[in-house]
Amino acid sequence: MSTMSSPRRRSSELSKHSADVFAEAEQRQVVITRRDGDDMVLMSEREADARAQLLQLAADLITVALDEDGTLASRTTRKFEWMLALPEADRTQCAQDLVNAARASFSTGQPHLAVAELTSWRETATAIAAGLADKPVEWFDENQPAEQR
Repeated sequence: MSTMSSPRRRSSELSKHSADVFAEAEQRQVVITRRDGDDMVLMSEREADARAQLLQLAADLITVALDEDGTLASRTTRKFEWMLALPEADRTQCAQDLVNAARASFSTGQPHLAVAELTSWRETATAIAAGLADKPVEWFDENQPAEQR
């Protein structure tokens, strides 16, 4: 999440070519350099939200790590109560997946990895709680002719 590899634009470029700088900031954060003050970082709200979610997940996982009572899965389930909707084996997998995704996000500066993992598991738990796991899944076969689908 460092700004070291981010493109750098002078504040005068932002003033003169704002559409170009904004378009670039939609793709990745841009550092705006200023002579009269600290550099600023311009990024999309989506990226800022993802970073905030990653920091919240990190805080939650630190709380889980400091809890000495029980397995990783049971400690994580106490923090994320929606995990109670998952079968026990899935809780174990979920806890480990969340830790791995958070580590990957922090080491690569890509918050979407952890956010996507958290969202995926939470949505799975929500679907199970809604009873959707009881219905048979109809898999789509790309090789099957359209009239047989």
